[in-house]
Amino acid sequence: MKIGKFTWPTELTVPLLLSIALHLGIVVILFAGFKFSPSVPEAMEAHLTAPLEDEAVPEEEIVSAATVDKAKINEQIAEIKAEEAKREEEIAELERRAEAAKKQREAEQQRQRELAEQQRAERERLAREQAAAQQKKQEAEQAAEAAAERRKREEEAARKAEAERKKREEEARRLEEERKRKEQEARERAERERQLQEELAAERERRAAARTRQIQSEVGKYTALIRSTIQRNLITDPSMRGKECKVRIRVASSGFVISVDTLSGNTAVCQATQNAVFKAGTLPVSKDPEIFKEMETIDLTVQPEFN
Repeated sequence: MKIGKFTWPTELTVPLLLSIALHLGIVVILFAGFKFSPSVPEAMEAHLTAPLEDEAVPEEEIVSAATVDKAKINEQIAEIKAEEAKREEEIAELERRAEAAKKQREAEQQRQRELAEQQRAERERLAREQAAAQQKKQEAEQAAEAAAERRKREEEAARKAEAERKKREEEARRLEEERKRKEQEARERAERERQLQEELAAERERRAAARTRQIQSEVGKYTALIRSTIQRNLITDPSMRGKECKVRIRVASSGFVISVDTLSGNTAVCQATQNAVFKAGTLPVSKDPEIFKEMETIDLTVQPEFN
């Protein structure tokens, strides 16, 4: 259902319309009762009470009373004015006193402010002086500490310098002693080395001489063996008696004959010698390389032997 711009749900339309109609009816009834039942205000009565005739006041008494009342009123007014003047004078006095008290209070306050300012200035001065004194004290203490520290450092530096000097002197003395000791050891070592070299040289000479003698002996021995081998293979005849031939024989380390060269001598003897060497083929040599080196090339003189 749609009413104006509003759309009502269909299931709520009938009950809702009944409820609205009922409430509108009740409102109309109440409004009508209020409209047509005005309230009636209650009547108010006023009663005036007049004085009784037997109580009336005579006119003379009224005039006398009025005169007396006026004099009293004037007197009262005068008293009131006097009282007001007195009060005004008291008020003025109080105001003067208040003004004097105010001025005195202000003067006292000014004096208190000046005193407070003086005290503040004095406190500040004392504080500055104390701060300056404290600063000077601190500076003096710092200067004393610095001086003490400087003196301590100087003393420590002097002590270290002295210790260093002594250390250098001790080191120099030790180095000098070490130098002298090393020089002495070097001299002694050189002397021992010289003596040892002399001994070694002498020993080498002795060994060389002994070796030379040994080699010569061995060479002589093997030379004799070679000569004997040649003599065994030598074919002679009487015409060779008293004659000789000098040859140069070269052999290998095994004794194998490499070559035979005639150096000088009788031709027949030299030919017979070469034939004897080649016939032998191998000659006796030493297995010692040093001895063989001396026998690698042999110059040999051969003389035929006759029995």
